[in-house]
Amino acid sequence: MNFLKRAWWRLSVQLGKTAMMTGIFFVICTLVLSGFLIQAAAARAADRAKQQVGVVATMQLDLDALINSGSGSKSNGAQPGVIGPGGDLHRDLVDKICASPVVARCNYTTDAGGAPTDSARLYQPVPPPNGTDTVGTDFFKASGVRDLRAVPEFRNGDSKIVSGTGIGPGSASDQIVVEERMAKENRLKVGDRVELKVGELPPPGQKPDERPIGFTVVGIYRSGIPDSGQYLPAMVDPANEVYVTTDGASALLGKSTGDGKGVLKSATFTLRDPGDLGRLKSDAKAAGADLTLFPVSVNDKQYRTLVGPITKTADFAGVTVWLVALAGTAVLALVIASTLRERRKELGVLLSMGERKPRLLGQHLAEIVACAVIAVGLAAACGQVLSQAIGDHLLSSEVSSANASAADAGRTPDRSDSSGLHTIQDGSDGDGSGIEPIDTMDVRLGAGEIGKVGATGLAIAVLATVFPGARILRLNPRDILTKGD
Repeated sequence: MNFLKRAWWRLSVQLGKTAMMTGIFFVICTLVLSGFLIQAAAARAADRAKQQVGVVATMQLDLDALINSGSGSKSNGAQPGVIGPGGDLHRDLVDKICASPVVARCNYTTDAGGAPTDSARLYQPVPPPNGTDTVGTDFFKASGVRDLRAVPEFRNGDSKIVSGTGIGPGSASDQIVVEERMAKENRLKVGDRVELKVGELPPPGQKPDERPIGFTVVGIYRSGIPDSGQYLPAMVDPANEVYVTTDGASALLGKSTGDGKGVLKSATFTLRDPGDLGRLKSDAKAAGADLTLFPVSVNDKQYRTLVGPITKTADFAGVTVWLVALAGTAVLALVIASTLRERRKELGVLLSMGERKPRLLGQHLAEIVACAVIAVGLAAACGQVLSQAIGDHLLSSEVSSANASAADAGRTPDRSDSSGLHTIQDGSDGDGSGIEPIDTMDVRLGAGEIGKVGATGLAIAVLATVFPGARILRLNPRDILTKGD
């Protein structure tokens, strides 16, 4: 009798065992298919996230590279370190890089301080304690920005304009936005002129720069941080933070701003495609940038924030595929070994009738493969619904964990700020503010996933049959019919 016919007869006669074997395969194939579908959904989400946020590249001074080049000096305790003009990142250079076709958005900032004048007095509701040395802190904190709307505090709504407008790419260099409390202290309104002085302390033995620098108030904003009721150095009091253009901040640093020579602390470029980083560096070199002193580094925080939970879900699904495949192979091997032990007499009779051993093994393999094919079909029929439910449950857990971790992180030091003005920075900084992790999963069942789970199921069937079935090749009819188990 043909071994395929015997396999069909066996499956149709012993429906209970056939159903049991098919059920085991169904569970295995469904879990494996869910893993494949979740991985595919995560890959699609990651691709969409790349297109949504791109990749943010940052350009700023590498102080060690500057010192090694001989253009700067370290502090030796007796004499402060000097950066020198070679460490200045100029606005005109960055504007050329911003014009690169691979850049979707760009932004840049400058940090400075402004000394008070009669028209712009510091807001200090609590005077300093007696004996407090306020030299070096009695300044306004002047943040030079290209676009005030890109500042994290304004983007997330913690600070907002209450009168006038903000700073934008087309703003004049002498425009300023002041905090509401400082405006009331100085009776300022939109359109008024104020003066500040250079906020840089002079080297020992030299006089400070007393030249007044005029600004026009174009906006008044309200900070989301209220008064603490305690003394704060003027420069760290939120009410004394003013926003100016990067050229305005450069002037308060005592730098020349003519012909686009205003200096920047850092510049960020959002790329249209993650693969364009090499082109950005080439365009930066062509514009005249020294990438040794001003390296371009990638900040993919937004991307990692978006895809972090779904990537972890996909990783877990990948591990599950392997564990299910290995465990399923082991379980099926045990079941098949038990089945073969029960069918010893059948095997002995067939061998004594002249049936070849490989054909006996082929019969068992055909039985298992038939169950596997049925299980793959059933898994394909209901796999998408089950995979969606499993994926949503796993993803929601990862999103909750990610949100809890972000909340626990709290406020962290901004180690990139050498000025010391941003000693504490909110965990949702300018590169990740307002970005929420992907919390939905688009599971799609396609021919590729069905093919992969089918191949996996057949591989499990072969391995689970061959290992215990190899014993058949070592048996002879006499041993099978005369000896017990």
